[in-house]
Amino acid sequence: MTCPQQLLLPQPQQLLLQPSELLLFTQSLAVVTVVAALAVACAVNALDNGLGLTPQMGWNSWNHFGCNINETLIIATMDAIVQTGFRDAGYVYVNLDDCWQVSRDEKTHEIVPDMNAFPHGIKYLADEAHKRGLKLGLYSDAGDMTCQMRPGSYGYEEIDARTYASWGIDYLKYDNCYHSTTKYRERYEAMRDALNKTGKPIFYSICEWGIDHVEEWGPDTGNSWRTTMDISDNWPSMVTIIEANDKVAKYAHPGAWNDPDMLEVGNGGMTNDQYRAHMSLWAIAKAPLIIGCDVRSISKETRDILLNEEVIAINQDPLGYQGRRIVIEDDRSIWAGELSGGAKSLLFFNREYRDHSFNISWEELGFRPEQKVTVRDLWMQRDVGVFRGYFGNRQVKATSAEFYKLTPVN
Repeated sequence: MTCPQQLLLPQPQQLLLQPSELLLFTQSLAVVTVVAALAVACAVNALDNGLGLTPQMGWNSWNHFGCNINETLIIATMDAIVQTGFRDAGYVYVNLDDCWQVSRDEKTHEIVPDMNAFPHGIKYLADEAHKRGLKLGLYSDAGDMTCQMRPGSYGYEEIDARTYASWGIDYLKYDNCYHSTTKYRERYEAMRDALNKTGKPIFYSICEWGIDHVEEWGPDTGNSWRTTMDISDNWPSMVTIIEANDKVAKYAHPGAWNDPDMLEVGNGGMTNDQYRAHMSLWAIAKAPLIIGCDVRSISKETRDILLNEEVIAINQDPLGYQGRRIVIEDDRSIWAGELSGGAKSLLFFNREYRDHSFNISWEELGFRPEQKVTVRDLWMQRDVGVFRGYFGNRQVKATSAEFYKLTPVN
């Protein structure tokens, strides 16, 4: 459902109608009544939490730790996020993925955490996160069990949503394993409605793997939605996922984002050049920036990639336009996106295992040919120069990317 814009209608006493105009007005009023009813339905059935005006940023436990999580690890990760500057850069969500839960209470049916791993409970972790200026996220599943066969939330949506709110949870990642029905949209809408009823803003991250045209109903249901299956820490996986995500770029906007899965930067399966390309692609595509490595022992190179404030600024630009591929040539592509203030982001992406030269014209970017444009290299953090009509002859190394911001000169 696409919600209509607010209607500004004249009052009947403000209208001076001739008899011949009365029938037309009556017919028009009937149409307005239908549209107004649609607007009411949207207000009831759409996610209403005011969150995600820019893509979410944070950390998630799964990519590096899997099920091996506990209270000590999460507290230490919170401290590292603060001490290494990630919180101040915008990475505020600390998200526990699968395996924090073990059962349901037989009487109340409330979800029960693993008290061996989290002896002080989940509310304690939320309180500790909030003390540090962070937010805590949890994981559940729109099925009978989670992917690791822990209790799912299907049929318990309202109970779980109330429990999360009572604990002070700020974020829910909602997966898609072990469901007995293919009614994807209905299962995810049930949790959306349950979260709405709590009255507490909880970021809702849909993880149904890009099935059932989620990009079409995701914007009314969640703050973000996975567009692909899980990422792996290797170049082919990363490339395949971001290019699949690009196909649904038009559906993203502030408050509702395409999600090609979490960042693998720092987990060791790619080179630093490849990780810079990974970060660049997620930034230009307005993808969630969710760190997936161990931030307690992070290298300087990884920290520099994840904390590049100019790259982050592209991702967090308030216009919220998802950059996309505008040129595709064999294993090379050029990505571009609109930014606030009339600027543009530009990315030269070399998938191949050999170097390539890249060029782009102002016509392809939507600039006037005579327009002077300042080109800034976002990884070098310096201006390349002022150009008119064309920017090119840029040599891009194998399996890497070059990332720029283009600002018109007045």
